[in-house]
Amino acid sequence: MRKLKGVTYYFAFLSLVAMGVFHIYTAIFGTFEAYLQRNVHLIFALPLAFVFYPATKNSPKDRVPWYDWIFAGLSVLPGLYAILNYEMIIYRMVQVEEVTIAQIVLGTLLVVMVLEATRRIVGLALTILAAASVFYMYVGHLLPGQLKGMYVTYDRIIEHLYLTGEGIFSTPLGVSATFVMLFLILGGFLEHSGVGEYFMDLSKALAGKTTGGPAKIAVVSSGLFGSISGSAVANVYATGTFTIPMMKQLGFSPVFAGAVEAVASSGGQIMPPIMGAAAFIMASFLGIPYKQVMIAAFVPAFLYYFYVFMSVHTRAIKRGLRGLPAEMIPSIKHVLKKLYVLAPIIVLVVMIMRGYTPMRSALIAIIVSWFVSLLDKRYRMGPKGVLNAIYDGSKNVFVVAIACAAAGIVVGAVTLTGLGFKLVSFIFSLAQNIPFLALVMVMLMSIVLGMGLPTTAAYIVASALAVPALIRLGFKALPSHMFVFYYAVFSAITPPVALAAYAASSISGAKPSETGYQAFRLGLIAMIIPYAFMYDTGFLLQASWMRNLLSLAAGLVSAMALSYAIEGFLKTKLNLVSRILLGAIGVLVLFPILWLKILCIVAFAIVFAQFSMRAEKI
Repeated sequence: MRKLKGVTYYFAFLSLVAMGVFHIYTAIFGTFEAYLQRNVHLIFALPLAFVFYPATKNSPKDRVPWYDWIFAGLSVLPGLYAILNYEMIIYRMVQVEEVTIAQIVLGTLLVVMVLEATRRIVGLALTILAAASVFYMYVGHLLPGQLKGMYVTYDRIIEHLYLTGEGIFSTPLGVSATFVMLFLILGGFLEHSGVGEYFMDLSKALAGKTTGGPAKIAVVSSGLFGSISGSAVANVYATGTFTIPMMKQLGFSPVFAGAVEAVASSGGQIMPPIMGAAAFIMASFLGIPYKQVMIAAFVPAFLYYFYVFMSVHTRAIKRGLRGLPAEMIPSIKHVLKKLYVLAPIIVLVVMIMRGYTPMRSALIAIIVSWFVSLLDKRYRMGPKGVLNAIYDGSKNVFVVAIACAAAGIVVGAVTLTGLGFKLVSFIFSLAQNIPFLALVMVMLMSIVLGMGLPTTAAYIVASALAVPALIRLGFKALPSHMFVFYYAVFSAITPPVALAAYAASSISGAKPSETGYQAFRLGLIAMIIPYAFMYDTGFLLQASWMRNLLSLAAGLVSAMALSYAIEGFLKTKLNLVSRILLGAIGVLVLFPILWLKILCIVAFAIVFAQFSMRAEKI
């Protein structure tokens, strides 16, 4: 991302602030019709993408070359035409009325601009996938066998992608233009009002004195901060610059320190209340209130962080590592005095749970965060501070908006050509109607897509291709979407392309590959829990309260048993047989069989008691 200066900086600053103000205005007074709202959103984001992001590594990083200004100007034209001719476009008869030459030219220009912006911001993987989708729409009817698509003329392809709400301007971009934008602005206000620093102080006060305190601080602070940032890599750099050196200083290896930060940061996207952009898109796809997604995500997110916390605790005890020195830990009294800083988060959660829309909830949380800033002179936001908060929040929109626009091209190809039905049949034939095999295939597809795409884009593409197949195999819609979402998220710690782990290794100084494999071990439960909630919706709090409690208990036993088994330590060193036994308990307790869950819980209690007594005798 370019570091702009002078007139160019002020132009970009004012443009992003205007974008933020537009979205705040629509949150207060109501959004425009979907196609118009999405066009206005993209007409801000797409030109600025060429201003902020250079074309190549060798392009200027401190100024905008002339050709990028041309790209920025051209990318305004399709949206401007759509806004000026909005009524004509929404009232035209799709697939019936002729597509004009001007519409074909502008639609083609929009597709090319979106692809180029995607290449710069998101990377080649999504660019190639989106371009291949356009190519398939045009030549798919010439392909043999199951790959054969419907015959579609070029003008109808452009019509579908540009002049309807089923291509570039489909649901993913709509979510970016409403919920996501408001939550990004909220993130800017939270950072400027001192919430990020308070999260770190709170983590130190809660976990700093305990065994392995620095690593536990990383787990807690990254989970809290990640729920706001929604980006694993950004979270690594935001909190890891402090937590990783602190972990190394007190005895953790560079590999383990980097892995802890990578795993804790990756989980931020599944951590309610905010989660990531994909969670809002999931709610839109499912047609349910966002609070239902938030509630469903709670237990898996809690178990994920509990497992990481237990792994850190076990390793710290095993190696005799201590907590932070007293002088580095803020007093509980000091932290409690500033508890008001959490008011925006509390207001946000309460409003969502009471049935308010995410946009209205985020808007009120923004106002509350501004009031909170007034109570501390270090963070007090006057007019300039408010504008800076809007700018810093809005600056994060490019990855989401451009990825959603490009993913809309892929979704458009699926809906226009019937490709989705073919992929459902393909998954059925490979899985041989065995649901578990289908889950394995969808898991691999989600992880592979997540390795090359941002979480939001990976989720959109994978859900469009795979969720219909899972539903036809008898799985429920919400768990199916969650399944795809979780593996798209945790591709960030899945070798060989574990981006969050690689980011952490750049801070820790360890080898990226070693950090990636250690992160995979620390996040192991994330690879297992999605299978558990596909067969037992108690893990998503979708069953009876008794079943929900039993699932939570089973998850806690699984997290403890697996952490002890992998670390090879439970009060004392474990032999191979004990590790295998605990590993088996940790997996079997997640099975959707009532008697097996209870048996495993009892067995774990016995094993834990035996090793505790053995440790006392030593």
